[in-house]
Amino acid sequence: MIFEGSAHTFGRDVDTDVIIPARYLNSSDPAELGAHCMEDIDADFVARVRPGDIIVAAENFGCGSSREHAPLAIKAAGVSCVVAASFARIFYRNAINTGLPIVVCPAAAREARAGDRLRVDVVAGVVTNLTQGTSHQADAFPAFMQELIAQGGLLPYVKARLGAEGAA
Repeated sequence: MIFEGSAHTFGRDVDTDVIIPARYLNSSDPAELGAHCMEDIDADFVARVRPGDIIVAAENFGCGSSREHAPLAIKAAGVSCVVAASFARIFYRNAINTGLPIVVCPAAAREARAGDRLRVDVVAGVVTNLTQGTSHQADAFPAFMQELIAQGGLLPYVKARLGAEGAA
């Protein structure tokens, strides 16, 4: 799985309350959540993001409340993956469970500038900054996580597995 897009950069401790503000949590509609993604930290984010773009952040991305709405909003806004120096543990699980690829790569997170063109290979665990001509090693996704992401998250993954076992 390879993702390529423009970088949208954020600092450290980006919490779930700015990823998707609490005032929108009465909706579970991904399109509605995506329309308000990051608006309290960057009011123009949704207008600038293009399908396939990549969020890049410093340490502790996704801290705060344990809401699955945050990775859903990011995906619905068109972001293909998130690269950060580190992630809050509950956000990491929620992202994988909802099918949002996330990559821990401190060097790439430090280096990236807004608008840089990035390529993220989650199988090889490589983040390439095409603008700056550099590559950084990250942890590769294990096979089961690749399958989770390819299926669109935990629920579709489980349904597919149950369907395959029922057909056998």
